[in-house]
Amino acid sequence: MRIVFFGTPDFALPTLDALHKASEIDVTGVLTQPDRPAGRGKKLKPSPVKAWALEHDLPVLAPEKPKNPEVIPWLHEQAPEAIVVVAYGGFVPRTVRELPPYGCVNLHPSLLPRYRGAAPIQWALLNGDGQTGNSTMYLSAGWDDGDLIYQEPESIDDADDYGSLSRRLAEKGAVLMVRTLIDIEAGTAPRTPQPEQGVVMAPMIQNEDARVNWNRPAREVFNLIRGLSPIPGAFTEVGGERLKLFRCEMMPFAADAQPGEVISTEFNTIRVAAADGQIEILELQPPGKRRMRAADYLRGHPIPNGARFV
Repeated sequence: MRIVFFGTPDFALPTLDALHKASEIDVTGVLTQPDRPAGRGKKLKPSPVKAWALEHDLPVLAPEKPKNPEVIPWLHEQAPEAIVVVAYGGFVPRTVRELPPYGCVNLHPSLLPRYRGAAPIQWALLNGDGQTGNSTMYLSAGWDDGDLIYQEPESIDDADDYGSLSRRLAEKGAVLMVRTLIDIEAGTAPRTPQPEQGVVMAPMIQNEDARVNWNRPAREVFNLIRGLSPIPGAFTEVGGERLKLFRCEMMPFAADAQPGEVISTEFNTIRVAAADGQIEILELQPPGKRRMRAADYLRGHPIPNGARFV
């Protein structure tokens, strides 16, 4: 099967690599987001998918939007039988969806219809779910509401954060996508409309979503921190300084302290009171600095007991 691949971030790379290696599949081209400013110098940097494609000598197109006039002629040159979309980062218009005979096939990291939208992995963690998964589906006119092909569940445990769960789903999703395309071409792939019940949206994380509310239960604070680690990073403030929080542990026992109050900085960690328990902060990042252990931060920035995180 000849395919064109639409994708942008690191999450898409395992699928692109697996398709490129599969003997049954011929990746004829890659479409991705344009180069964006990155780093302190704000120099233009290609997306991870574009960098991978150039390294493997694949034709690449990076329009601002897939409805730009150069896209359809370029796609006709690549002559795909299917278009595979993995974390592309933009809406794929009808003119593109209807171009290949087998349509546009998408890998989405949730068990649809739960978590339609831009941040399904993060919201699964924020909501404390014990299970998520991958879905392959046909793109449609709506957001993540197309007919399902295959679904594969994946367990979530307390050791997971956004980074670890995302990597696991990306690797397993790559295998699922190869299977999906092979079965589509063989005519054995199922096609099931999504149920109307159980729809949950997973919108892009906004800045206000990332602020820690210490008045919430410890479990919710714990889920917020791990759900946004490493990106975009949950944040809080102490003494007027904003800190991003990356790794923590949850202490179930309540503290004789107000929510947000620092209980202890002993044992090279920072323990903070939540509504019904404590959060032990293990890794954080101050403004303009690298991510570091709480112990390293405390050596240069001692925090007295009784200080308040807000």
